[in-house]
Amino acid sequence: MTGTPGRTRRRRLDFLPEIGQGFDNLRVHKLRSVLTMLGMIFGVAAVIAMMSIGAGAQQQVIAFIEQLGVRNVIIEAREAADTQALTNVRKLSTGLTFRDLRMIQASLDGLSASTARKRFVPSKMLPKPQGDIPTVFGVSSVYRDLAGLTFAKGRFFDVHEERASAAVAVLGQGAATALFGSDDVVGQFVKINEQWYRIVGVAGPQLTVQGNVSGLPAQDANNVIYVPIMSAVLRIEDRMAYLKDEIDAIYLNLKSETDVAATGPLVRGVLETTHRGAADYSIIVPAELLAQQQRTKRLFELVMVAIASISLLVGGIGIMNIMLASVMERTREIGVRRAIGATRRDVVRQFLIETTLITVTGGFAGTIVGIALSQLVAYFAGWSTIVTATSVLVASLVSVSVGIVFGLYPAIRAARLDPVYALHYE
Repeated sequence: MTGTPGRTRRRRLDFLPEIGQGFDNLRVHKLRSVLTMLGMIFGVAAVIAMMSIGAGAQQQVIAFIEQLGVRNVIIEAREAADTQALTNVRKLSTGLTFRDLRMIQASLDGLSASTARKRFVPSKMLPKPQGDIPTVFGVSSVYRDLAGLTFAKGRFFDVHEERASAAVAVLGQGAATALFGSDDVVGQFVKINEQWYRIVGVAGPQLTVQGNVSGLPAQDANNVIYVPIMSAVLRIEDRMAYLKDEIDAIYLNLKSETDVAATGPLVRGVLETTHRGAADYSIIVPAELLAQQQRTKRLFELVMVAIASISLLVGGIGIMNIMLASVMERTREIGVRRAIGATRRDVVRQFLIETTLITVTGGFAGTIVGIALSQLVAYFAGWSTIVTATSVLVASLVSVSVGIVFGLYPAIRAARLDPVYALHYE
């Protein structure tokens, strides 16, 4: 037993000359080695770049859904496509109303807080905004907690200001910049249509996704002005009010012991009665959207692994071709090694080491290129990209596996050469 550790160390050291010889062979045929690695480099880089772009997009959507509140249920008024469609809907339903909110409040036992929302797009505003005119949200004071608003400056309006329909406003970060630039806005005034509002706070940054998310309209959540809901209804003139719903959204927050998934059908049942079956609203349950997005993310990762396997398979075929050509080139060398005592296992190991060196080097270079590509995409396209440990690990494991699998056949073929034939091969 005392000789076993020494033999193990000698076996490990036996690999060192073969690794050195493998690097020597790569250096001797620099151009061929680089061309052989290109397929692996591009495959690994493409996998990492695509997975980082996908992971960034998915994480942004998931973070946005979490911002909506996993204990919340949101009812959004659905706008009609045209005047004729609106006329047909109004024959059945008057749209989303305060009455709907009161009926939901009376029907749900597990309700913690709720608010209606009335949205306005003002026709004019002072100071004149730089860019798009901010949207005005009329909400109640509990909206701050329901929407998880943070504050850069000042505060949100309180319940007393809400009940008094006070002319106070809270600016989103984008609206504050568009109207006042870098000035301190708390205490200043903004004129919305014909009504002046005193600014009491500036909300912190809010996540925004492009396009609709399962019924949520596209909206820059930072280019918003929040005012008490009755102040908005009573003070801000809406010239198109006769074409719109009384309110355009209802936010519900549920107690921790309430089943959020079961609340959606209950709310739908209430609204089906008041709207007489008109499909003029959408019910959004962020907890369900979050679970769906997480399933989509896992599916996306599986698809990327499949794409990685296909792209690296092409690179592996190229490596096999080169190694088979290398076996033919070095037939006489193989014969000499066999003649001086090398076993078939030694020959297999030599060629496997060379193939693995090619794939590992190509995989390492591809990882660097893939990370650089993802950073370039983030810089020039403005997309969110995340290089995950999973993408690097998957690309690395697949590249090493390709080296072993596609290097095995050339190595075995080299080991099976007849030493006598190999020595006389020209």
